[in-house]
Amino acid sequence: MTAPEDPSRGQPATGEPAAGPPPVRVRVTSTRRDAATRRDLRPLTHDIDEQSTLGEVYMAGLMSAQLRLALRVLAFGVVSLGGLPLLFLFVPATRTLEIGPVPLPWLVLAVVVYPVAIIVARYYVRASERIEAEFSHVVRRR
Repeated sequence: MTAPEDPSRGQPATGEPAAGPPPVRVRVTSTRRDAATRRDLRPLTHDIDEQSTLGEVYMAGLMSAQLRLALRVLAFGVVSLGGLPLLFLFVPATRTLEIGPVPLPWLVLAVVVYPVAIIVARYYVRASERIEAEFSHVVRRR
C-alpha cells in the first residue's frame, strides 16, 4: 500500500521525496500589460463613516482647522469690539468728540461696527468653505 500524496507538493504525505523528476515550473504572464493594477478600492469616506482610527485622524484634523479659524475670528472680534469701550474709557476726548451733530461713539457703533462684522462674517464663511473643500479634495484623492 502506498502513502497518500500531498497534492500541493506532489510528495507522499510521509515526508519522503517523490520518486521521479520534480515538476516543471511554469511562469504565468498576462498579455495585457497595460491593465490597471488593482488598488485598494475602499475609499477614505468608508473609514470616516465607520469611525475607524484613520477616519478619526482625518476628522480631528478637519475639526482642529475649523477650531483654529473660529478662534482667530473670535479673537479679532474680542479685540476690535472689546477695544472700543476701552478706547472710550482710557481716551476721554473720544467720548465727547463730535463729527457734525453725531458723537463719535455713536458714529463708530452705527457706521463702522456693522460693516466690519459683515466683512469678518464673509471671511469666516469663505475660509471655512475653503477648509472643507481642501478636506474633500484630500478624501477624494486617496
